[in-house]
Amino acid sequence: MHNGKDSSLISNPEVLVRKRRKGIYILPNLFTLAALFGGFYAIVMAVNGRFDQAAVGVFCAMVLDSLDGRVARMTNTQSAFGEQMDSLSDMVSFGAAPALIAYIWSLKDLGRWGWIAAFVYCACAALRLARFNVNTGVVDKRYFQGLPSPAAAALMAGFIWLMNDQEIAGAHVAWLMFALALYSGLSMVTNAPFYSFKDVQMKKSVPFAVIVLIALGIAIINIHPPIVLFGAFVIYGFSGYGVYAWRKFKGVQTSVISTSKDEPDERGLHK
Repeated sequence: MHNGKDSSLISNPEVLVRKRRKGIYILPNLFTLAALFGGFYAIVMAVNGRFDQAAVGVFCAMVLDSLDGRVARMTNTQSAFGEQMDSLSDMVSFGAAPALIAYIWSLKDLGRWGWIAAFVYCACAALRLARFNVNTGVVDKRYFQGLPSPAAAALMAGFIWLMNDQEIAGAHVAWLMFALALYSGLSMVTNAPFYSFKDVQMKKSVPFAVIVLIALGIAIINIHPPIVLFGAFVIYGFSGYGVYAWRKFKGVQTSVISTSKDEPDERGLHK
């Protein structure tokens, strides 16, 4: 027998639906949506020929993307929805947006070769994000497997921003843009280990000198943002290969994950 409360629930299934409905955490997803807006804004600015603003949009998306995960962990609001939302936002902001901006700014002057380079970059970003989602449980948290997509996007956008700041037309450096698009794209799908900075704990206290260094870094960036930011990401964009070569020289395992191609979950085998 059912009591009166159970019978009322059965007679009204909408009550059951409302009780089982899951909520969405607002704070981390606001950062993700803001990052997505940065990528969309960058595309719109590129279409309108404002490539400096397009580059700024990509860099803003990169900063916001780095915050949403940290905010979720600090506030204990991680969710499967947030992870999927973050991946979709990354594909727009760091996959499609840089490829389209580069094509509109410069690569279109190369004809077929231009859109092939843009597509290779975009496809590699999708492959990198998919691999990241699958390998999250087996990769050394201190390193990224391949160049992270925000850094690849920063290389592309930073180069465009720098050239635009120096008043160099995209048509004059089309082949340089072609090479950079291929390098950035293919670096995302390599096994080279790039430092992730994930072991930097925001909740722990740090020496006073660290705060001074952060303030100094902000001051250096403000000297000339296009040159400083692009230079910083060029160094980071090659750092993974430096770490790879150093590990190879020392005879240490170069990959941050097993090279097995099996589909089943193998998390217990790589600890």
